[in-house]
Amino acid sequence: MQPTGSQSDRAQGPVVVSVADRGPRRTVSGDQEHRDGGDFVAGLAARKAAARLLAAVIDARTPLDGLTDHENGHPQYKALDLRDRGLVRAILVTALRYRMTISGLLARRLEKPLPPNATALSHILHVAAAQILFLEIPDSAAVDIAVTHAKSDPRTVRFSGLVNGVLRTLARAKETELPAALAATDEAP
Repeated sequence: MQPTGSQSDRAQGPVVVSVADRGPRRTVSGDQEHRDGGDFVAGLAARKAAARLLAAVIDARTPLDGLTDHENGHPQYKALDLRDRGLVRAILVTALRYRMTISGLLARRLEKPLPPNATALSHILHVAAAQILFLEIPDSAAVDIAVTHAKSDPRTVRFSGLVNGVLRTLARAKETELPAALAATDEAP
């Protein structure tokens, strides 16, 4: 049977699209990054943006409000969707508010202090610790994304095991150590 009229413009039978034909998978926000094995990691772009902006605030003394402005903010922040922007802002505000508490709890888990030039590593640890200690992010997700983040940065790739160990021990000890650490500083909520 020959197609007639508008039927001739349509393909006959089902159209099959292979996954390989579609290219890399993306979300609306572009907030999926590759692992080394090719898997996607949801939330990695938001954590990378949080670490980058934390570095700008702490190291370069850039105002947080300017970096997180929806129109003129940091390009890495503006590339995220609104939910991820909210997460980045929550992480940053928490990491900055409780910076001394987080630093103290992280330092207890390190055999020796981080080198002064390991600021990228310090920011990855602070972003993850803020999520583990103060935000309602599952500990395992915060640790996994931080390790993936460390592996994706040439400056921190060799410290991925340290990131994993420090954050896992922090997650296990948070219930007992966090109240005392907050009481020892002026950062108590």
